[in-house]
Amino acid sequence: MHMVIAFVLFFGVYVTAGGDHATGRAVVRGMLEGSPAWNAGIRTGNEIVSVGGVEVGSYDSVVAAIGAHSPGDTVTVVFDDGTAQRRAEVTLAESTSRPGRAFLGVVADDTEEKRFGPVEATGRSIGDIGGTMADSVSGVFTVLNPLNSWRQLTDEDAPVENRPTTVVGMSQIGGDVGESRGLAGVLQLLAYVNVFVGMFNMFPLLPFDGGHAAMATYERLRSRPGRPYRADAGKMIPVATAVVGLLLILFVTGLYLDIVRPIG
Repeated sequence: MHMVIAFVLFFGVYVTAGGDHATGRAVVRGMLEGSPAWNAGIRTGNEIVSVGGVEVGSYDSVVAAIGAHSPGDTVTVVFDDGTAQRRAEVTLAESTSRPGRAFLGVVADDTEEKRFGPVEATGRSIGDIGGTMADSVSGVFTVLNPLNSWRQLTDEDAPVENRPTTVVGMSQIGGDVGESRGLAGVLQLLAYVNVFVGMFNMFPLLPFDGGHAAMATYERLRSRPGRPYRADAGKMIPVATAVVGLLLILFVTGLYLDIVRPIG
């Protein structure tokens, strides 16, 4: 049912509000006033065609093209302002957040909002569910590691994507998503949460439903005609206790971080 709910949410958003669609054009969505790009005459809405002779068409390609140079290098940036292609010699600055990295001062990506038909929306919804399921499996192993919780508590620079969170943190994230994408974004976030909870609950450990399913499967494999096998669930109490302990650590860690160090 978690996956069914997620599919309905994804599908509903894609056919009504739409979703990101790759265009193959690196369009400037935001920029910093006074940056090298700004001084070169590049503005929001312009298309970045190439940086330093390297053609670009996505956020990653723009980042890679800029990262191939050092602060202080002068590169040729070709951009389209909607009327014609223009060339500008730009001296790259140094990133304040990442010392030693070149900085142009634009955020350019190749996505735009587009409504999808039922067939394409179905494919994208199934793909989103599959991708989220894979990410959930790897994510669970990360957050269940007590060392990860310790690092999140002691290191302010720990990767935020690895930190556990609670309903407090999710409400903060939901608020940010709601401001930027409205109801459609909140519904998509709810779909992602449904997939994660569904996958988390099916891990073959007690007290999760997956643990009960694993025991039932084991009993079925051990049973013979006329001789049903019944596993001793009491032997799994230490495992269930350890899992509950890990969940408690995650909850306390996540709640503390959500209050003291809010996401965003």
